[in-house]
Amino acid sequence: MTTPALWRDLRRFTDARVGLGRAGTAQPTVAHLDFQEAHARARDAVWSALDVAALEASIARPVLRVRSAAADRREYLLRPDLGRRLAEGSTLPAAPGCIALVVADGLCATGVQRHAPGVLDLLVPALPLPAAPIVVAEQARVALGDDIGAAMGAAAVVVLIGERPGLSATDSLGLYITWAPRRGRTDAERNCISNVRPGGMSYADAAAKTAWLLRAAAALGATGVALKDEMPATALPAP
Repeated sequence: MTTPALWRDLRRFTDARVGLGRAGTAQPTVAHLDFQEAHARARDAVWSALDVAALEASIARPVLRVRSAAADRREYLLRPDLGRRLAEGSTLPAAPGCIALVVADGLCATGVQRHAPGVLDLLVPALPLPAAPIVVAEQARVALGDDIGAAMGAAAVVVLIGERPGLSATDSLGLYITWAPRRGRTDAERNCISNVRPGGMSYADAAAKTAWLLRAAAALGATGVALKDEMPATALPAP
């Protein structure tokens, strides 16, 4: 069955799977095979690993390395709780009053490898407080930033982490901002900026939004549901 023109027009503006057509009661073969390929790419992205040496070389600042309590990728995926805690014996320098910046593999190391250095280049100069040495964390969940920020005595932590890959994007970066980090903070106490990638939010917009939220958090003394994103909107780009 031919896809109606209205659906074909809509597909020009979204990566979502809309207007796929049908073959009897099923999807067309091309759409089915495309779905299988996208699903395989998403699974591969979950198992991707950081090339830490290359990442360090692309970050123009001192970098520290840490790991979570998860021993390997399999344990990381099966035991999310271990990805939220620093490995025993981890040591980090004190950085009171600074903003801790954590680059974490998360559920898509590919996105971190590609996009974190570019975001950091724009974010660090815009921070309202001094930046602590950047920490690269392997087998890390978002909440590992709480352990790292607390160990450094940081005023706030920003975790740049690979987001769960989807069928349309397997290289998305997210930023999670937590004021006064400590173990036990919940997601309701964080602000999130999502979908940072060429097909989503730009590096410049992500850095500007993060800096604005940090300035507001410093004035309020809190992040999460207590901090409303009232950053003035910018004009939409011309078509």
